[in-house]
Amino acid sequence: MARTLHRLTDRFIKTVSDPGRYADGGNLYFSVTTTGSRRWVFLYKFEGRQREAGLGAARDVSLKEARAKAEVMRRSLAEGRDPLAVKQAEKLAPVLTFGEFADQLMDDIEFGFTNDKHRYQWRQTLGPSYCASIRSKSIDAITTDDVLAVVKPHWQDKQETASRLRGRIERVLDAARAKGLRSGENPARWRGNLRELLPARKKLQRGHQPALAFQEVPAFVGRLRNRQAISALALEFLILTAARSGEVIGATWQEIDLGAALWTVPAQRMKAKRQHRVPLSARAVEILKQLEPLGTGSAGYVFPAANAQRPLSNMAFAQLLKRMGETGFVPHGFRSSFRDWCGEQTDFPAEVAEAALAHVTGSSVVQAYRRGDALEKRRALMDAWASFVSQGR
Repeated sequence: MARTLHRLTDRFIKTVSDPGRYADGGNLYFSVTTTGSRRWVFLYKFEGRQREAGLGAARDVSLKEARAKAEVMRRSLAEGRDPLAVKQAEKLAPVLTFGEFADQLMDDIEFGFTNDKHRYQWRQTLGPSYCASIRSKSIDAITTDDVLAVVKPHWQDKQETASRLRGRIERVLDAARAKGLRSGENPARWRGNLRELLPARKKLQRGHQPALAFQEVPAFVGRLRNRQAISALALEFLILTAARSGEVIGATWQEIDLGAALWTVPAQRMKAKRQHRVPLSARAVEILKQLEPLGTGSAGYVFPAANAQRPLSNMAFAQLLKRMGETGFVPHGFRSSFRDWCGEQTDFPAEVAEAALAHVTGSSVVQAYRRGDALEKRRALMDAWASFVSQGR
């Protein structure tokens, strides 16, 4: 069977010189005139009339880009619309900027995110904080150089953030192309594009992250309590609960039961996608009562940013440690400090310590029979941990 699409090749386009129209299939033609002009055209019939739409000169539009433009026009035909009329209307219509389109896309897709942290991170990275240089630029005019200008400054010191930023820009531009607002290659694409222009990413660190020795935690907490900042209270709360940074930053008042001294983290905010109950020590409750007047209702964040409608930035802890001059460990490492203390300084069973860390342990059969979460045993453990870390006051 003869091919109806993609009949031409890049080599043919570069070497053909005889005048004529050469069909690529699907109404797309490569036209060479007697004067040497070389361009792409889309030939079609609409309401009984033969029509021709120019798609650009060969020097400006590659074979792949011409095929993408032809696909957009075929889609218009399939919808019963005249491709030339659609093209003209798009020229007259207001041009969306990258920022406008990114914001619209976020409104459409954010309900598919599993937690508020993801929503916040997407809006932050695609907003002025990172994308100021491209937000006012037309969505169809974004180039590889534009994407590099956004991503490259963060590539060496914040590779994980920069990589996610690149991926989010790529998705915005893919969505714009799907809506007919762009054509051609995606300038944020990694393979065959940005991968050739940026240094290779370092391998992600696996296993335990840099941690403070548990013997040094009380002294650090003592220094932490001298800081007058919500981020300092949040970090101490993280230490006292042995929780992950995202769980603490995203905590809302509706998850807190002060009367029962209990914090219930919903499944969608947990790494293992299982609800996790955290017994709160007296000091953890004291921190919450100190922050309670700042609350904005049951759905408000426990540790709000300056704008009470948002939680602390995911960089708040790193910035706090930098201001304090603390180096050699990261907030997540306090989970390791807690686990080492449990194993070396207490007689609490290992499964209780693992439950406190919300780790899923044992086979599926063991998990099925282990219905409870050892809450009261963990309460005694967290009280003991709070007493230990408070020695440096």
